[in-house]
Amino acid sequence: MAGPVIFAERVDWHTRSLLAAVARHGGKARVISLTACGFAVGETAHGLLLPGFGDDLPAACFVRSVPAGTLEQVTARLGVLHALSALGVRVMNDARAIERCVDKSATTFLLARAGLPTPRTLVMEDRAAAQMLVDAAPGDTVLKPLFGAQGRGLARLAPKDALPGEADTGGVYYLQDFVAAPPCAPADGSHEDFRVFVVGGRAEAAMVRRGSSWITNIHQGATGIATAAVGALADLAVRAAAAVGAAYAGVDLIAGADGQLRVLEVNSMPAWRGLFDATGRNMADPLAAHLMAETVAA
Repeated sequence: MAGPVIFAERVDWHTRSLLAAVARHGGKARVISLTACGFAVGETAHGLLLPGFGDDLPAACFVRSVPAGTLEQVTARLGVLHALSALGVRVMNDARAIERCVDKSATTFLLARAGLPTPRTLVMEDRAAAQMLVDAAPGDTVLKPLFGAQGRGLARLAPKDALPGEADTGGVYYLQDFVAAPPCAPADGSHEDFRVFVVGGRAEAAMVRRGSSWITNIHQGATGIATAAVGALADLAVRAAAAVGAAYAGVDLIAGADGQLRVLEVNSMPAWRGLFDATGRNMADPLAAHLMAETVAA
């Protein structure tokens, strides 16, 4: 087998950090876009088209991003990741974990099935039925896009607020109870939640994300503040990553009015620049260590 591969669309700060970290662990990774990969059944020994590999396979693969595209394109790209796993190549994260995390309804189902605290969530296609649930909710409801990231497309609805049309939601209504702030919330009225970065079953770093909006993503203007990745925060994050089968993950949690933590989301291809700015720790190091350890074990 050849060296490891980083599937990424561009050599940005994250990719450069990973390449350098892999090199520090004695490896030499190459960057490939999943858009350049495909299937070559009857043409290559393994049946895949992987630029620069021919009949060889990578020792391991790190998935930094799966580019957006048509349903057919995304299916084919995930198919390549599925095939690599079937061929015995360690993929981090594999297609199954990515699919579970991209689909927020699947994530929430698996979190609850694993016994993890998560807000009440209802997902359906019928707009009239969804509107009835919003109107009957005990408080505000958060409408999320089923596929979405970085806090884009979120809406907070009070009972009787009208839901958007099906064209604006992809025909699916993902509804989650809004989590009210705990008694220890910031006195200035700002909002906060937590991001914990998990690698190989270990909570490596964490930050509080604090902002003036209830949408506390760093990309939406929130500020990251370092906090210890220990106790219930770390335990819930590690269990959440395990529930979706993720080798690494960015886990979002929030404290409710009762002071108890709840898991909101699990991100299977998380960025970590905001976490680095807050904590000074570059997650490329534990990621590369885990990737290279798996490569050696293979």
